[in-house]
Amino acid sequence: MSHSHHTVKHTHIRTPHPTRAETGIHVAIIMDGNGRWANARGRPRTAGHIAGARVVRKIVEAAPDCGIGMLTLYAFSADNWARPSREVALLMRLFRRYLVAETDRCVTNDVGRRDRIPSELLRAIRAAEEATRHGTRLDLRIAVDYSSRDAMVRAAERLQARQNLTREQLSQAMCEVDHWDGECRDVDLLIRTGGEQRLSDFLLWECAYAELYFTERRWPDFSPADLQAAVKEFHSRERRFGTVPEAAAG
Repeated sequence: MSHSHHTVKHTHIRTPHPTRAETGIHVAIIMDGNGRWANARGRPRTAGHIAGARVVRKIVEAAPDCGIGMLTLYAFSADNWARPSREVALLMRLFRRYLVAETDRCVTNDVGRRDRIPSELLRAIRAAEEATRHGTRLDLRIAVDYSSRDAMVRAAERLQARQNLTREQLSQAMCEVDHWDGECRDVDLLIRTGGEQRLSDFLLWECAYAELYFTERRWPDFSPADLQAAVKEFHSRERRFGTVPEAAAG
């Protein structure tokens, strides 16, 4: 499913010169810790979600200047439907409010199934995607009702008649089941807030060679400066993709 903010690109049209969305790194964020942030302050979990929603705007706005071309945010997993109904209802209202308020500022695309999404929210998603279709500053994807394992299964079902299946074909099929018609990109940097250190069924295929960055800071406290620090840490690492360092190879 989808959300919105800052200029985004959603088509296969290519400009003569690469755009920032095309040249920047792909960062994925598991926005964790809203409930614990609220509990630590003696407030209901819903207060943490409201505070966390405000942080999304700041992070999306800061992303392009941090050298990020694609940003994928994990907002709601397929397993989250098991949460209390009032909490789920609030999250759905927050998603819709964000889309409606931010569409004019630019943003878009999505990950995940859509058959369980409330109709009003689904209409807001489609309107946001259409309005921001030609943005070129940032590809923004917000994963709602998302499960990476489910996406793999659905992609495999589409390709079950194929012989000699390639990784590229599977990647493309996964983009299609995730409602993404732009470039299929692996994740360069995965950030998880809130202190937990696991992927939680998020972009498992796309994170095959991602650099992982875990922070104790809970999502409502995560700032553009924290994002900048994570990206700086990413650029300091040596990415070998399974090979040996050049010095050792020599």
